[in-house]
Amino acid sequence: MEPSSLILYSVSRVFHVGTAIVMVGGAFFLRFVLLPAAKASLADDVHARLRSAVMGTWKRIVHIGIGLLLLTGGLNYYRVIVEGTHKGDALYNALIGIKILLALGIFFIASALVGRSAVFEGMRRNVAKWLTINLLLAAIIVGISGFLKVRPFTPKPAPTTAAAPPTIPV
Repeated sequence: MEPSSLILYSVSRVFHVGTAIVMVGGAFFLRFVLLPAAKASLADDVHARLRSAVMGTWKRIVHIGIGLLLLTGGLNYYRVIVEGTHKGDALYNALIGIKILLALGIFFIASALVGRSAVFEGMRRNVAKWLTINLLLAAIIVGISGFLKVRPFTPKPAPTTAAAPPTIPV
């Protein structure tokens, strides 16, 4: 691999993992620290103002994070395709597909929670439940990623075609 490609893929991976850490850590903080503390110690009107201010800031982080994860995830997967490191690896392809679908689910829920659409107001009223679901989905993605990173896989060599036996003219 060329040094420039190595640098690009390394930087992409750092951004991908770093963005995931920020997004999952932020969701964890919201769910298990900020929401319970605000609910227990603030009057409803103050809690509503705090929630609005927090979600206004968190919305920018969520949208930038989704963009970065799509960009860097796409680049990382492109590398796998170009290099053929998992060509013919059905388990890898299935798990990556599941991981992508779970990530799209997380993106949808996160966007609905920070959005303003009236359609998703019910989700925003039950934010703790949906943050918990997102954290569980993220944990599954981390598990899949960890498994795929450490599992042994040796690509099967391309089948060789034996030369046809010589024919004897009759």
